[in-house]
Amino acid sequence: MSLQKITASFGLAMLCVLPLSSCSNSLRDSLAADPRLTGTATPQASPQSTAQLPPTFPAEIPKYPNATLVEARSTGSTPVEQSTDLFTRWSSADDRDRVFNFYRDELQKNGWTLNEQNAEQGRLVASRQGLRIGIGLATAQSGVNFSIETKSEQTAQVTESPAASPSPTPGTSNPSFSDIEKAPQELRSFIGDLAQLGVLTGQTKDNNTLFEPNKNVTRRVYARWLVEANNRIYRDRPARQIRLAVETGQTAFRDVSAKDPDFSVIQGLAEAGLIPSSLSGSSSAALFRPDAPLSREDLILWKIPVDTRQPLPNATIDSVKQTWGFQDASRIDANALRAVYADFQNGDQANIRRAFGFTTIFQPKRSVTRAEAAAVLWYFGFQGDGISAQQALKGEKPQ
Repeated sequence: MSLQKITASFGLAMLCVLPLSSCSNSLRDSLAADPRLTGTATPQASPQSTAQLPPTFPAEIPKYPNATLVEARSTGSTPVEQSTDLFTRWSSADDRDRVFNFYRDELQKNGWTLNEQNAEQGRLVASRQGLRIGIGLATAQSGVNFSIETKSEQTAQVTESPAASPSPTPGTSNPSFSDIEKAPQELRSFIGDLAQLGVLTGQTKDNNTLFEPNKNVTRRVYARWLVEANNRIYRDRPARQIRLAVETGQTAFRDVSAKDPDFSVIQGLAEAGLIPSSLSGSSSAALFRPDAPLSREDLILWKIPVDTRQPLPNATIDSVKQTWGFQDASRIDANALRAVYADFQNGDQANIRRAFGFTTIFQPKRSVTRAEAAAVLWYFGFQGDGISAQQALKGEKPQ
């Protein structure tokens, strides 16, 4: 079977609730939202369908509780009752974001590696122990239609480039960005390591996956990467992982509801006390502003508590001037000032040094690029007790 044919089959079944013949021959392209999926479900997608789930459907894949199976078939030559390469189509009266959040959270909690997630386009690609799945969701007139395709690693790996880098865990496949060379040379290795870990996400254009390293990173994306990077680097140390929030209790921010695709991440950071919020008693943090650009001072303010895992030290403008030599220390927010001061105590592993190099001006309100954010998230730890993404890829333990 040709590479093009396998790639087309896998990509299409992951997203489409329409026949496979209508999609493209590229895995990345086929994951893009199909404009035809925004209307009503086709007649054969009726919730009254008598389709039955094959006995070979992997038990480790979570099943959305309020969904009806519409179709199940094999994507290969093996009969559906015996095949592990399956395409299933489902319908639910719930909204798309709720179903997306369910699968993202359940997969993460159960040890799956999320190779790709795009809430806006309604797609997830995940892998675990030789099994790869693709989930695609499309809004219907009432509720959502979604598909799940399963592929064994032997089949799924055919769609990867022969030059793909070694995976950090069995069954993991991660994006290879075609524009890393646009990043500052000093930051490229950080992006590459985090991409191999499956932390970073990009955009697909003309069959290429773009990281857009010099584009501003939003607060939402950085929050997502922060949790992903920490939890993947510390995948063997649950006590150091950041727990995702569930839809109970008080919401931390007025502009991040339980329906937000990144609610579990943002709320989880707030509930852990890692970012300022109403839960931590910060009256000025009622809004999270998820789609606003991330500032340099917030880049450090959110990261340092995860590095030190202890209260931030007291700091003054003078102490920051004396340590870092920043001429604009007076412009740094009082809370962030303490994080900036603590970062200096991390020596050569200071986040500011890794992201910005030597500088005597911090520019605390300046927006952070995606490449700079990746540099900060490449290493977690404090004063020698830590681990880098590169070490995590090699299976090394925190020192």
